[in-house]
Amino acid sequence: MATPSHVTPPDLRRIIKPWQPEPQQTYIFTNARIIDPVTGNITESTAVKLSGGLISSVGNVAELGDTNSGAIRIDLNGKFICPGLIDCHVHIAAVPGSASLQDLKKLSNNLNLLRQPSVCQSMLNRGFTTVRDCGGASLALKESIQEGVIPGPRLFIAGHALSQTGGHGDHRQQHDPNECCAGHVNGIGRIVDGVEQCLKYARDEIRQGSDFIKIMGGGGVASPSDQIHHLQFSDEEIKAIVTVANNAGTYVTSHAYTPQAIQQAIHQGVKGIEHGNLLDEATAKLMKEHGVFLTPTLVTYATMDSPEFGGFLSPASAQKNREVLHKGLHALKLASDAGVDICFGTDLLGPLHFAQSKEFAIRSRIQTPLEILQSATITPARLLKQDRFLGQIVPGFAADLLVLNANPLEDITVLDRFNDHLLATFKDGRVLASRWSQLDVETIPLPKIE
Repeated sequence: MATPSHVTPPDLRRIIKPWQPEPQQTYIFTNARIIDPVTGNITESTAVKLSGGLISSVGNVAELGDTNSGAIRIDLNGKFICPGLIDCHVHIAAVPGSASLQDLKKLSNNLNLLRQPSVCQSMLNRGFTTVRDCGGASLALKESIQEGVIPGPRLFIAGHALSQTGGHGDHRQQHDPNECCAGHVNGIGRIVDGVEQCLKYARDEIRQGSDFIKIMGGGGVASPSDQIHHLQFSDEEIKAIVTVANNAGTYVTSHAYTPQAIQQAIHQGVKGIEHGNLLDEATAKLMKEHGVFLTPTLVTYATMDSPEFGGFLSPASAQKNREVLHKGLHALKLASDAGVDICFGTDLLGPLHFAQSKEFAIRSRIQTPLEILQSATITPARLLKQDRFLGQIVPGFAADLLVLNANPLEDITVLDRFNDHLLATFKDGRVLASRWSQLDVETIPLPKIE
């Protein structure tokens, strides 16, 4: 029997994956001010065309070529276009909903997974279009964002951070006599000991889709059985993990506070240092010499020390937090003066995620607005090996951008006051967050019925 002419053939692609979005719309912005994080320059009265998820052209209107009659044209009237922000240290799986870190650790996997989309959307609302998850986020979450199942930032994942027994990734309490099996997953971490286990489980993290490997190279604030000054992993263990990462075409980053932990990591080939609050001048110079990236996360210590969250940490962890809190800005200055590549990071857990953008104001005590913006755009793009795709408003780059009504190069805290200044967040050429009446968040449209 012939199909009636008025019946539309089924869209098999949509039937199989009904969450897949429509192809990106074409946008043409005119009278825009373009922020260049490389030079710090503002290009006035510029036209920008987005098509197919990319920035297709930047210039004057005449240079746009075919302006596409179906394009959405918006006169920005001097508003600013800024590259989407990159946060290089997040933990999406450390979801809100618990008043204390201990309660967060008890949360069921099902509840945790169901809360992760909210964390992802809130990051978009603050202008973060790319994040690097340093422990906890899964390949399933990354693929769900890529396919459009849930909205979220572009995601680069470490899988589970590798920790020695009794290290920063071992969350067992000190009175717990139970032994962990090799490769035991413990929250956002995985416990491994000895070269053989380090090789095996680093390879397994790569197998499960990790974009890079994170190790716990020293003591930490939240872990119950170590001290900040503890070294963790032997040279041979770190070198084994670095070998696995190198063989897979990626890199290792290390959680490390002290000069000793940072130097040990550098000498074994680690390419990134997380936190680094106790950095000294000699170690900063060593980082510069070896091209090692630093990702400070100053906002997490300040927020955990605030009166509102006085019960978030245990008393022992709160004491360790104070140990590193007051030295973080000095470390940032040492690294900045030495010319170290510095990335933007936050490391917020549970209810603290709301403070993500407050890192901008903290860093402004030491760095210029341009230096801070670079740490959230072009520098992390290089760390992620995405420097020809992310972090700038140039043709051929991803259409990840922010529309702002104020200039962050004059006042970087504009990016913290997003409810006042961030009009819209584009990722892959789609509007995924908007406070602006001229732009609606894109959804799969329903057919209109008269």
